[in-house]
Amino acid sequence: MEWSEKFSISPVLARIIRNRDITEAAKVKEYLYGTLRDCYSPWLFSDMDKAVELILAHIENDSLIRVIGDYDVDGICSSYILTKGLKCLGAKADTAIPHRIRDGYGLNDQLIEAARADNIRLIITCDNGIAAGPQIKLARDYGMAVVVTDHHEVPFTEEAGNRREILPDADAVIDSKQERCSYPYKNICGAVVALKLVQALAEKSGYKQWEELGNELLQFAALATVCDVMELRDENRILVREGLMRLRKTQVPGLRAIMEVNGIEPEKLSAYHLGFVIGPCLNATGRLDTAVRSLELLECGTRQEAMKLAGELKELNDSRKNMTIKGVELAEEYLLQEDQAKDKIMVIYLPQVHESLAGIIAGRIREKYNRPAFVLTKGEEGVKGSGRSIEAYHMYEAMTKVGYLFTKYGGHKLAAGLSMEEKNIDKLHRQLNENCQLTDEDFIRKIHIDVPMPLSYADKGLTKELEKLEPFGVGNPKPLFAQKNLCFIRGWKMGARQNCARFRVMTPEKEEKELIYFGELEKFSEFLDEKFGMGSGDLLYEKTCGFNISVTYQLGLNFYRGKESLQFIMQNYC
Repeated sequence: MEWSEKFSISPVLARIIRNRDITEAAKVKEYLYGTLRDCYSPWLFSDMDKAVELILAHIENDSLIRVIGDYDVDGICSSYILTKGLKCLGAKADTAIPHRIRDGYGLNDQLIEAARADNIRLIITCDNGIAAGPQIKLARDYGMAVVVTDHHEVPFTEEAGNRREILPDADAVIDSKQERCSYPYKNICGAVVALKLVQALAEKSGYKQWEELGNELLQFAALATVCDVMELRDENRILVREGLMRLRKTQVPGLRAIMEVNGIEPEKLSAYHLGFVIGPCLNATGRLDTAVRSLELLECGTRQEAMKLAGELKELNDSRKNMTIKGVELAEEYLLQEDQAKDKIMVIYLPQVHESLAGIIAGRIREKYNRPAFVLTKGEEGVKGSGRSIEAYHMYEAMTKVGYLFTKYGGHKLAAGLSMEEKNIDKLHRQLNENCQLTDEDFIRKIHIDVPMPLSYADKGLTKELEKLEPFGVGNPKPLFAQKNLCFIRGWKMGARQNCARFRVMTPEKEEKELIYFGELEKFSEFLDEKFGMGSGDLLYEKTCGFNISVTYQLGLNFYRGKESLQFIMQNYC
């Protein structure tokens, strides 16, 4: 292939890149070797010039400025980026983060009243605000200026097939999802929007330490991008890759502490650690306590203080994990009791579950059933909930069609939050299903194979070359290969809980290889019993067998006692 020669990569790597919808040589070069210089200018956002002019004027006048964020990782990181950036530019700025239970998501009247009482002259939202028209009007009626920075879908009305955006009447609205916005890449998180605003402020004001400040703020934008489950494509991929490079050498005490308490070696930090280890710890305070504690960790000036806070966050997250397990069990029971397991859209009401866990539980149900799922809980005022969707279902647009059932809602294609009256739950479930256009085909879990490739083709060189495709995550998964008709000869269960296994297999080319499997062994045994006869699932671990199975697999390197070896990691089977 032409790309193989042009970019000095193997044909396998070239094919993987092409299969990820990268079709132009310039984009291949950017994918492999893109740097921050390839990122888009902040001035491409609508209203960026208005926002910068307004903010710099308030800084010049010594006005009190308040950043209002959100209680998840994106909101916390956005708040950190804006507040730190503003202070470095000489602003008198502070931060307010809503309390999940008392305040709910985004701006509310109490936050506006508190800003008025504190003589705030300018409010800047981050990771929220696009749907807060009434609150922004209230702030402006009180004489405060408002700049919205957000990344969520713009509210709209639809009449006779025509959609009309409902934008808040702020002094400036920076959100790439606006129809009028020419920013080239729409799928960025709130922290990236915040970073772009600070970059523009630094450029306009001639701030001389931007490189140092930008390197620090980029770390938080990368963390938020992964934790907010943004696709690692286009600009996001560059920002996360560059951010990880800086995170591995970070001097931010809070970030170093949260890595240390979780046993993460900074030089081995990956996108996985951001999304599944660090992110949940930062999220846990917003779920079970207050997200202010996570912001305090990030703002810590000493290692001692940071380690204390990081330890507390880890303990909270451990508690959250146990609560989540119980919540998922209750959700499963509800689906059986209400006969919803085959519904196109699942609406699960769990009044006894902590409202902060609704999104996590909805995500687990969505993963198991591959159906859109809403989990509702009983809040202090009415019902609160979160939804998680599948690729074929635009959750926010579907909610807009029944928007009258909610007292408040917002989100995007794959995730949303809501508040509503308890009496409307059944109506919500019924109308979402009645309006749903999903077909049976949409619920079939699809496995996207990068390359059908015999095990014998792989070697350590190819495995190391695949590192050029990192960071891996949503939109840029770790490459998945496939081989048909492997003969499974023998298996051995491993681990303290015997919950993983290695298998000796024979390829069609009569080469013996070893597969590792970290999936659900019980389900694999059930598959063997069904395909090859009862007892086959146990037999494989007791004697020599000859089960022909087709698999998908990933490549990895195993390091043991100073030796490096190639690993084939089974992912799927049929």
